[in-house]
Amino acid sequence: MNYLPIFYNIQNKPAIVVGGDGLAARKADLLLSAGARVSVIAATLGDEMTRFQAANRVQWLQRDYQTGDLADASIAIAASDLPDTNRQVAQEAEQLRIPCNVVDHADLGSYIMPSIINRDPVQIAVSTGGVSPVLARMIRTNLESCTPSAYGNLARLVESYRQQVKQTFPRVEERRKFWESVIDGPIAEHVFAGRNDDARALMDQLVADASADPQYQGEVYLVGAGPGDPDLLTFRALRLMQKADVVVHDRLVSDAIMELVRRDAERIYAGKERANHAIPQENINQLLVRLAREGKRVLRLKGGDNFIFGRGGEEISELIDEGIPFQVVPGITAASGCTTYAGIPLTHRDFSQACIFVTGHLKDGSSDLNWEMLSHANQTVVFYMGLNNIQAICDHLKQYGRAAGTPAALIEKGTTPEQRVFIGNLDTLPALVHKNQVKAPTLIVVGEVVDLHRKLHWFKPGEEIK
Repeated sequence: MNYLPIFYNIQNKPAIVVGGDGLAARKADLLLSAGARVSVIAATLGDEMTRFQAANRVQWLQRDYQTGDLADASIAIAASDLPDTNRQVAQEAEQLRIPCNVVDHADLGSYIMPSIINRDPVQIAVSTGGVSPVLARMIRTNLESCTPSAYGNLARLVESYRQQVKQTFPRVEERRKFWESVIDGPIAEHVFAGRNDDARALMDQLVADASADPQYQGEVYLVGAGPGDPDLLTFRALRLMQKADVVVHDRLVSDAIMELVRRDAERIYAGKERANHAIPQENINQLLVRLAREGKRVLRLKGGDNFIFGRGGEEISELIDEGIPFQVVPGITAASGCTTYAGIPLTHRDFSQACIFVTGHLKDGSSDLNWEMLSHANQTVVFYMGLNNIQAICDHLKQYGRAAGTPAALIEKGTTPEQRVFIGNLDTLPALVHKNQVKAPTLIVVGEVVDLHRKLHWFKPGEEIK
């Protein structure tokens, strides 16, 4: 270990930054965030440092560095664009035993600046000992994805109850078990969801019960998995996928996304195909309730977004009636994700001033839609689950006024490596389905914006337009 990792208290202590450009400003900003009184020594200031000086956040000494400038400093950063000046700062800091960082020259200074994840008061520092700052930043980025932004709020909640918990649980082992249940349980989830009052109410209840091994009711996480590409998951979705004890998933959740679910989680398939439902919707609702009452953390994982043709409203209605705690995490709906990957903007100033999402079949299996409204010009219509009704959809749109030559597209398995896009119009679209053996999941997009695909298709730029 080449460096001792420490966290240094510089609250209200004098700090010197030598240099006035953008790099020096970023270092000054870190010192200011930690509460230091920052003085900047530089003949000129860049735009960012000028803003700091104008806002009285830093004191500016408008000159070159001079011997003796570090006499009263607690910490120093040499960020000048003059190597000799940086070396002079480092030498004087060493003589005065003042911690000094020399930007881009770790060997000259006594400390280095790590990549930082700041969830104040929680801080995570990542360092490669100056060997590869780029690698440190990449590691930090990976950690960012699994570090909720509200960790700081959770830490403050824990701090506010420390003495009370210490009095309630005198034994160290009891306190450890209690805090583990708080930090990895519903209280933490309340905080992460911004429900701080609920978190405190539950915390008060647990402390009042004086149980070192509290028993929680389970919780349901309704998570939108997006259209297929796992990189489109939200940070919260990924965290809950790694936390769940059991996952109830549907047919449209891709294998790549299922690979991200906690390895030892129980998996229950609840997929739905046309006239073939693995588990009827009413039974799914009851299943979620039963699993939660068993104390399990239940992940209800659905393709796209739960609230756009995903029956999420029906599921949370049941959870509310049964008093089951739950969270809802939105996902990128297929209409947005798939058309984006196909290079088809849903709206465009010249072609489409509105966009409508429509299910290709209703609850009773019919397609009794408001065809007059759907057939208006200058709008984009996206049909979900309409592949089996493709001929009827095209016929109805033409019958109610849409021109037969209106551009239309089929997007099969959008956002995935298997994505296929077929371009036609209301006359030719049904034949494209049969000719190319297009299978679900496929979106149908109707509107003049479809023609933009020929220029804007970026996901597979070498792919032949069909």
